[in-house]
Amino acid sequence: MIGLAAPGGYHILFIEKYLDYVSWIKISLIKATAFILSLFHIPTVSEPGFLIRFKGGRGVFIAMDCVGYGVYSFWIAFVIANKGVFWKKIKWIIIGVAGLWFINVIRITLFLTSINQGWPMPLGLDHHTWFNIIAYLLIFFMIWIYDKSHGKAGMQKVKKTNEQ
Repeated sequence: MIGLAAPGGYHILFIEKYLDYVSWIKISLIKATAFILSLFHIPTVSEPGFLIRFKGGRGVFIAMDCVGYGVYSFWIAFVIANKGVFWKKIKWIIIGVAGLWFINVIRITLFLTSINQGWPMPLGLDHHTWFNIIAYLLIFFMIWIYDKSHGKAGMQKVKKTNEQ
């Protein structure tokens, strides 16, 4: 889908125009980052090419690696591949992707602030590594909750079957 939406190669204009969800995610990350920073009275400027910067300061380009579609895809695949009714799976997918998207917004907000304030990265790790660590910790936590929620329901079904 990403390749079909990008000019060059097997480009399909319809997909670029109507189904380019990666650009939608990039725009949402930029707008949410700008909103959070505005709460702290920090003005930002959005520029073409998916760039957000402090007004009069440095900026962050939201590249393909910044979108987080890898962790979103991992979570969606986990939910689809596991037990559960359709609507419960949809709920879990939405909650999980929203949580991952939110920590990505926090990451971009903190990174933009750190490059403008001259803050070093903790432990010398870059922001992508920190995002991956936190995102997969969140995913493992959500997997634990997902399995636990299905475990109780499964145990109740077993008890009812044994009682009959």
